[in-house]
Amino acid sequence: MITNNTTPQISVVVPLYNEEESLPELVSWIDSVMQKNNFSYEVIMVDDGSKDNSWSVVQSLRAQYPQVKAIRFKRNYGKSAALYVGFDAALGNVVITMDADLQDSPDEIPELYKMIVEDDYDLVSGWKKKRYDNALTKNLPSKLYNAATGWVSGVKLHDMNCGLKSYKREVVKSIEVFGEMHRYIPVLAKNAGFSKIGEKVVEHRARKFGVSKFGMDRFVNGFLDLISITFLSRFGKKPMHFFGALGTLLFIVGFSIGVYLAVAKFVWEAYKMTERPLFYFALLAMVLGTQLFVAGFLGELINRNSSERNNYLIGEKLGIDNH
Repeated sequence: MITNNTTPQISVVVPLYNEEESLPELVSWIDSVMQKNNFSYEVIMVDDGSKDNSWSVVQSLRAQYPQVKAIRFKRNYGKSAALYVGFDAALGNVVITMDADLQDSPDEIPELYKMIVEDDYDLVSGWKKKRYDNALTKNLPSKLYNAATGWVSGVKLHDMNCGLKSYKREVVKSIEVFGEMHRYIPVLAKNAGFSKIGEKVVEHRARKFGVSKFGMDRFVNGFLDLISITFLSRFGKKPMHFFGALGTLLFIVGFSIGVYLAVAKFVWEAYKMTERPLFYFALLAMVLGTQLFVAGFLGELINRNSSERNNYLIGEKLGIDNH
């Protein structure tokens, strides 16, 4: 790993939304762990359009702790957007993410750092084996979600969506987190070629302040995102391979049925082709096949001329250089 006088060993990226009460304790705790282990570090706090006094608290923390850096969105974009800009700003050789609600313990940082630096993992995901969430509304759906994601993606983790993770710098600079894809960062890393993905049992602490920002809709969105990321990983760079192949197959099936009906009409028996239900199936197959083929072609054109997906309005930065 590259180390110089201006490169911190660790960048801690903290997305936050309406967490004014927990921020002072969190930053103090992180600083205590870093000082105890003699780590050089930075904390990058990304305020995702908070409606409370979170930004004022961040400003006061910046004055107290020079290692604190911050970015404030003009409005709420979501956790993926916050992680994206945090990753972009991170300078550390090891990047660690954690939530701002004090349910993630900074005491896990030394071991997460060690697993990256000494054990040479590309990414280490936390596993909150003992949880304090509601068993029915959170724990059970999470287990089903993790099992389904592992089966589809091949990345076997007990807690895919755990906010406490550590990464090699190259990983966060090589993946693009957008939409709601923060749930699938290990899958994104694997698709980018970083295959050494580990897991560590971490402490899950009961929420001390406020309420959870995530509702039941995250499971529906998570399922849709899983379909999206699976498709994008396989056909994102070659949409014609999917739509074109399927469209061609449907067109050939429809055309073949049409030829059969025409031959049967003139060779074996005379009838009106429009009276045969099979005729309309053949017509539908050819129309759908043509549409899918055109969709694949348009997908290729869009893919070759796509603009930046991650474009967010930033209200203010503290200690962040444009790079």
